[in-house]
Amino acid sequence: MCENLTPDNKPVVPEIVESIDVQEPDAGSTQRQDPPIPQSRTESRRWWLKLMIQPTLLIVSGAIVIAGLGLAQKYEWISAGTLSASAPSAAGEEVSYICPMMCTPPSSEPGRCPVCAMELVPATSNSGSDNKDSVEIAPAARRVANIQTVDVKTAAISRKIRAVGEITFDESTLKTIAAYVDGRIEKLYADFTGVEVANGDHLALIYSPGLYSAQVELLLAKKAMENSKDSTLLRVSQSNQELYESAKQRLIEMGLTDNQIQSLEQDEKASSRLKVCAPNQGTVIEKLAVEGQYVTEGQPIYRLADLSTVWLMLELFPEDAADVHYGQKVEAIVQSMPSRTFTGRVAFVDPQVDPKTRTVGIRVVFPNPDRRLRIGDYTKASIRVPVSTKGVESDEFYDSELANRWISPRYPHVISDEPGVCPLSGLDLVRTSTYGYRDSPASQEETCTVPRNAVLMAAERSIVYVETKPGRFEIRDVTLGPSVDGQIVVFSGLQRGDKVATDGNFLIDSQMQLAGNPSLIDPTRIKKSEGVIFTEEMLAAIAKLPAEEQAQAKMQQICPVTEMPLGSMGKPVKIDLDGETVFLCCQGCEGSLRREPDVYMANLKQSRGEVAIDPEIQKALDQLPPDDRQIAMQQKTCPVADYPLGAMGVPIKVDVQGTPVFICCEGCRSRLLASPKEYLDKLKASVGESAPSDIAPPPTGVMEIVDAPGLAPQIGEIELIVDDTNESDSSAPHSASRHQLDQEEQR
Repeated sequence: MCENLTPDNKPVVPEIVESIDVQEPDAGSTQRQDPPIPQSRTESRRWWLKLMIQPTLLIVSGAIVIAGLGLAQKYEWISAGTLSASAPSAAGEEVSYICPMMCTPPSSEPGRCPVCAMELVPATSNSGSDNKDSVEIAPAARRVANIQTVDVKTAAISRKIRAVGEITFDESTLKTIAAYVDGRIEKLYADFTGVEVANGDHLALIYSPGLYSAQVELLLAKKAMENSKDSTLLRVSQSNQELYESAKQRLIEMGLTDNQIQSLEQDEKASSRLKVCAPNQGTVIEKLAVEGQYVTEGQPIYRLADLSTVWLMLELFPEDAADVHYGQKVEAIVQSMPSRTFTGRVAFVDPQVDPKTRTVGIRVVFPNPDRRLRIGDYTKASIRVPVSTKGVESDEFYDSELANRWISPRYPHVISDEPGVCPLSGLDLVRTSTYGYRDSPASQEETCTVPRNAVLMAAERSIVYVETKPGRFEIRDVTLGPSVDGQIVVFSGLQRGDKVATDGNFLIDSQMQLAGNPSLIDPTRIKKSEGVIFTEEMLAAIAKLPAEEQAQAKMQQICPVTEMPLGSMGKPVKIDLDGETVFLCCQGCEGSLRREPDVYMANLKQSRGEVAIDPEIQKALDQLPPDDRQIAMQQKTCPVADYPLGAMGVPIKVDVQGTPVFICCEGCRSRLLASPKEYLDKLKASVGESAPSDIAPPPTGVMEIVDAPGLAPQIGEIELIVDDTNESDSSAPHSASRHQLDQEEQR
């Protein structure tokens, strides 16, 4: 056997090769390549390190960059407002920085808000306009914001008062049929509930032995009276007549009608059966007895109700019930007949408010001749009332169905063209003008209306934005009335033809806020119109006053109740209120002024420039010591933020170069101390010459000489004021004072 030898004569070891079955992928399948498997442990470790280190380095680098930017902004090395402020500053304009959340007043320097720590942003420019009540919107921004405007319209407006009620019986027609005598019910002619009966119909037959003896007594008394007519004794004749009348009255009290008594006298035959008749037409709403039942005197047998009229009971809020009057028309839709509308009239307005529901009850009478209205059915009622012009309630209104007519004072559905007597109550009819209905329609003044979405509201403040010229929107403070069919009534603040923003008005308000202008969130800066422009008609109406009163009326300008210009409703009305002469637009305002003089006289003071202090501001100022409070009230506003002192809490007193200055909040302290001269000059200019010496001290370096009356001035009475803050210039005041001393000694 031969062995395989190598050239070195060594045996060759045969290699054992394992056969591996390789399965080829199918023709449509996708081959997936696995990642390369490292050949050694060292290469595997390097592969894992490379996989983990690179993402870690990227994350750490990003964190370092973000932390660096945060530190740079914290120490104000960079600011988000730096680039945006470069353009205005290059043009020489003053830039204000505001907090996006409006926590603090605008600042002249960039930084962070001391309240919420948000980055202050530069206030947007107002296109160089000095009008702080408006903002300009570029056409491109307007298209993006989808700002739409509509014209203010005027129309005679009436509103609907809606309520839900329930139909009930007319209480004036309810009747109870009871037994007049003791006895047994032999027959019930109305033998089930719901039977309709007419006046005089038989309802029941009652057997009563006592009734028989009473009828016999009447027949005997009648025969005795007839026999005594020929008697010569007048006394006997009168006695028999009285016996007859007494027996007849007894039968009437036992339930017999006049017709039944008359039949008894004609037949002269007594009966122990009594037929109970219906006193009026109606419907049996309750049957309380059955045939064969014994009843006693006064025991109820039936309950009747006349359903030709029904009541609708409504509950209204007090402010809505104040506009509802007797006889006013009411339209109702019944739940069971939604396609039909019924008409009734107000019969009663409850004089008191329900203490549980805080509502006022309203009773409405509805005619129901065809008996379609069912008791207990629910209805949706509406009462249309005119909207009073400028918010002044009118005592008269017009209804075509009641003009020049007569009405029952108790049943409003009883209406006549001529005077007469009410057939239901027996009372005389009265003219409808007694209840405030006009005999002829009057020209109703039109009221301004705008869409509901054109008004922005916050608490008791309501504003709109008026486009005074293309692209410029001005804020207006408005007084609102009721909302009618998507439109809202505006009593003051707008005129016919004004263009108000509807869609996008909240974005306009945000732009005003960012610009540092008055806005919905900052309503304290909204300015009222500085004056009233009188038209020729107004001046003609004022000219009807005496000459000495015309000047007073023009100076007052507006009516304190309606805030309408004097003369707009005719000749102004002069009244005396606690010794003060006040002019009103009409006589109807006098009652409101005398009921609430403090409220309306505040409006008059504002028109005269005497602005009353807000109660919250006064409360904040009252917490200061008396001396500080007097200084703060004379200073009025914060020199840094231009806010009224007390509007942001108790004012803070800061000593600036020996001068006490009050600021609105702690955030203004740093800016005040950084530029004291600027704000002191501003404060002096705003306070004016009437400022006390502690607010506006004498300029630095000026000498004040105090002279005693009648005595020569002494050197010791000379007071020298030197500015210690600037020691380099201290020699100039000293030299000036020495020169003045020499002149004083020579004098």
